[in-house]
Amino acid sequence: MKSALLIVLTLAIGALLATVFSAQAPSPSLDVTRAPNPSPAPAPSASPRPSFHDRRGVYLTAYAASNPSLLESVLSQSLKFGLNTVVIDVKNNDGDVCYASQMPLARAIGAVRPLLDLPKLVEELHRRGFYVIARQVVFYDPHLAKHLGEAGPWVPPTSAQAVSYNLALAQEVAASGVDEIQFDYIRFADDGPIGPDYSARCAAVEAFLVQARQTLSLPISVDVYGRVMWPWNAQKIDPIGQHLESMAQHVDVVSPMLYPSHFVEAELKADPYGTVKRTMLQGKARVNVPLRPYLQAFAMAIPEGMDLPTYILAQIRAAQETGADGYLFWNPRADYSSLWEALGRDLASRTPRP
Repeated sequence: MKSALLIVLTLAIGALLATVFSAQAPSPSLDVTRAPNPSPAPAPSASPRPSFHDRRGVYLTAYAASNPSLLESVLSQSLKFGLNTVVIDVKNNDGDVCYASQMPLARAIGAVRPLLDLPKLVEELHRRGFYVIARQVVFYDPHLAKHLGEAGPWVPPTSAQAVSYNLALAQEVAASGVDEIQFDYIRFADDGPIGPDYSARCAAVEAFLVQARQTLSLPISVDVYGRVMWPWNAQKIDPIGQHLESMAQHVDVVSPMLYPSHFVEAELKADPYGTVKRTMLQGKARVNVPLRPYLQAFAMAIPEGMDLPTYILAQIRAAQETGADGYLFWNPRADYSSLWEALGRDLASRTPRP
């Protein structure tokens, strides 16, 4: 995150928020193993679409999801602790399309890497009661960038070919039976200072979502930077072009990536509970769309004297207290051992002793 963020946040809201939240601390009891909310009653003539509300789960790369033993371990532990959702890469940060896509351009540019039998995987996950979210990286795409003659790995959201390519892939993924499409890297590169007018970039990102909403019939979610939740973002002064109010109009769920380790300020890095709570409250004050945050389940910048399970539980409590509509856990290696330990501790704390 750019150093300009430190200046903006410190001047605009730092002093006020430090006063408001400094006295708050997580309490020991979390309701992380409750059953999911029931879906609405089905229409008589059609199978019901599962609700996107109250979805709690983990992210898996396509490599992890294609590893039978690892996948089985994650699913078994998820069921044990009441998680009901799996997020799986269908197009990753390398621009790889991770299933056997028949989309001509994807095949022509060498993007197809069929690690997953997507329809079969979705069917199995549904059989076991999981809600399936397909994560699609959009505008960070080395394969497509090379094809379009771009100098780096990014393709511009203003490119009609980049937009049509990603929408075609999303339609193909939707046909596999997934429950939701989650767009990530739905932005410009973070290549400028915070402060100038980036309205044109915000409009380009919003235009993609307008077309996605017109094209897709299943729920759509988007991943956004944690800083997008803060009040200054409403001014459209962020170079990435993610403007919370504009994006929220066209999606069902927003997933802010609230990893405390990714903030610049020492006080935010050191306070997983306060950082998640502050950021969630700022976002909820601006939009009514459900917020389903990504929480940090990897060991980076963990405060001295705090282990990762405690760090995870602090984030969960903050998400629950601020009315998050579920939450997702991110570990890039699919190593969720600390998450299982955290949820096990909480379960033990709430289990009556004989």
